[in-house]
Amino acid sequence: MTDTRTEEIAVALFGELFMADQLARNRISKALPKGMELSHFSVLNHLARLNDERTPAQLARAFHVTRGAMTNTLAKLEWAGHIHIRPDWDDARQKFVAISPSGRSARDAAVASVSPMIAEVVSALGAEKVRAVLPVLRELRVRLEGED
Repeated sequence: MTDTRTEEIAVALFGELFMADQLARNRISKALPKGMELSHFSVLNHLARLNDERTPAQLARAFHVTRGAMTNTLAKLEWAGHIHIRPDWDDARQKFVAISPSGRSARDAAVASVSPMIAEVVSALGAEKVRAVLPVLRELRVRLEGED
């Protein structure tokens, strides 16, 4: 059983996380190159970091979205030429998604457009504070992922 003080801290923590998430998404969305949505950038960034193919189902799980939502995002990225989708040669029911050279360029342009804003926020807070809070946020994320 949790005490009232622990519940108050938990409510305050999640309230701050939700507000920070909303504000960060809004600011980053405005800084992205014209026509790029945050979901597009997130998928391109993920694929660029992995430097490997993923199935649409794996991507949906990674982003905690439905397969339908991921299919919609992937269709837009494929239409823009930012990803390649190919069949699995061993299992025709499955597909693989890879970032294209155009997608890598679009991701790099997006990183260049949001980096100054993110760096400004980190600088204002202080790199040491940010570095100190990262392990706590990472542990929180891992615990929440384990509850799915």
